[in-house]
Amino acid sequence: MRITKRTNIAIRVLMYCAVHKDRLVTKHEIADCCNASENHLAQVINQLAQLGVLNTQRGRNGGVELASAANDIKIGDIFRIMEKPVPLTECFADVDNSCPLTEACRLRPALQEAAEAFYLRLDDVTLDALVCKNAALLSILAPEPCATA
Repeated sequence: MRITKRTNIAIRVLMYCAVHKDRLVTKHEIADCCNASENHLAQVINQLAQLGVLNTQRGRNGGVELASAANDIKIGDIFRIMEKPVPLTECFADVDNSCPLTEACRLRPALQEAAEAFYLRLDDVTLDALVCKNAALLSILAPEPCATA
């Protein structure tokens, strides 16, 4: 299973916001620190804001922040939201499925179960667990110590 660039960027944005939870962060500073284009970031931030995961504030002093505490954000939920539009294989695509084996294939339900197991495992991981007490990550995203309990 390959994670899309959009999901990868979403997790970077959320980790950056979690580390800087006491202030609004800008798209520009996230782009610089997380090696992502501002264009991709804008799309991801917009999607996460529409889903209620991020709060955004426009204007000169604007930026983004987490809409809820990092320990309330499950990584499995974020992956499901961000990965949902991408079919796992051709047979999962309603419109583009040209596989003649779909009706008899036993691989499809196995793949469905494997994907669900993947997401279920990520449900046990919170955003807080990714950033708190992670000195290596904190040294990249912010030189200050983690204040999360």
